[in-house]
Amino acid sequence: MKPGQLSLRRYLLLGILVPVLAFVVLAGASLYASALAAANTAYDRTLLATAKVIGERLQVQETAGRLQVQADLPYSALEAFEADNRSRLYYRVLGLAQEQVSGFGELPPPRPQGDRQAAPYAALVHFYDDDFRGDPVRMAVLLQPVAGPQGYGMATIQVAETLELRHALARQLLQDMLWQQALLLALIAGVVVLVVQRATAPVRQLSRQLQARAETDLSPLPTADVPRELQPVVEASNQFMARLSHLLDHQKRFVRDASHQLRTPLAVLKTQVQSARRGDVEPGQALAEIATTVERATDLANQMLALAKVEQLRQQGLREAAATERWDEIVRSLALDMSPLIADRNIDFEISTDPTPVRAHAWALRELVRNLLHNAVKFSPPSGGLALRLQREGAMAVLTVADGGPGIAPAQRARLFQPFASGLAAGPAPDAPHGSGLGLAICDEIVRSLGGSIALDNRAGGGLQATVRLPLAGG
Repeated sequence: MKPGQLSLRRYLLLGILVPVLAFVVLAGASLYASALAAANTAYDRTLLATAKVIGERLQVQETAGRLQVQADLPYSALEAFEADNRSRLYYRVLGLAQEQVSGFGELPPPRPQGDRQAAPYAALVHFYDDDFRGDPVRMAVLLQPVAGPQGYGMATIQVAETLELRHALARQLLQDMLWQQALLLALIAGVVVLVVQRATAPVRQLSRQLQARAETDLSPLPTADVPRELQPVVEASNQFMARLSHLLDHQKRFVRDASHQLRTPLAVLKTQVQSARRGDVEPGQALAEIATTVERATDLANQMLALAKVEQLRQQGLREAAATERWDEIVRSLALDMSPLIADRNIDFEISTDPTPVRAHAWALRELVRNLLHNAVKFSPPSGGLALRLQREGAMAVLTVADGGPGIAPAQRARLFQPFASGLAAGPAPDAPHGSGLGLAICDEIVRSLGGSIALDNRAGGGLQATVRLPLAGG
């Protein structure tokens, strides 16, 4: 199971208790080995004592011209060395020539001292593990010097003990340790559960706050009592809700403006159609009026869709996600497209461009220039002048559109870039088409999304100058 599929409490509990449990297991195995080694050391002393008791009862006698070792030791003499009935002792005495003297003859022969395990005893005794009668045993081999009036020599004494008692002692030590470790583990688990429960309380409280909110409540979450670890989450949530609130407000405003602005041309169109059906006006005049109304409604719908598209691109990062475009080529292309309209109004048009690469969507740049140039042409008087210049100023690309129109009324300057606002000091030229009031709002949205600025200023000699500044690509 992935960590993300676990609850935070369970993940923390497992993350703490599993390593502790693994440590307890490793510590238990190490303790069992240490306890067994300690038991072997203690009980090896008993084996050595037994072997020495046997060695003290050995004698040397000469028989048939040969020295022989004599052992007078009943098995009952070894019962005092048996700790309890869970273990058994076996012994064997070998003479000077390694012949059987006394004890259990089937005991395996003693191993050489070169194979003995290191032990803190004299060099004449060594211990090792072996098997006897199918049971594991601990073997002690003692080299016992013996002497008599006839001579002296070295006898070998073997004493073996089964391992039940040693293993039982090691298990008892391990069991005592495991009980203590189990209690410690339970205490750690209880503390972890309590601490995690208290530590995750703010998360549950935040969840309850979000669940209790209304669907339309996008107000920021409180950050006063939020733990430091949750503050980035809360701040990111607040930023997301702020963006979502802005988007919803824009959608509401778009729906409200669309319903309000489209209602008028549609009502006019309906009236014109009814009038044409009744024959109130000539068919040609009625069609011309209907065409004009349809054209205005179409322009309005296109501009509202353009404004909505700008907002959508702004949410996606209009500049960051865009490629580098040649703004000067777009400006010249649009000027060429609008040349028939400029020529129809007999406007003296002047254009000058420098190479200006900027990071933006080509559609946004075209929409920006088209709206500014269209407004300039629309409000310029016939036979007036219109100048379009695009140049570089440091790290900025600067576009200026200067016309000979009526300019801006000072009282309307604050509402200049608001949708459906008009800022002209005098009305448009008599033969200019009626505007929807969205062109400058679209320009403002595009420029702000691209990290630039836009300004409209009245010219000293009359007319209006629009100035747009956008960062150059790589600037």
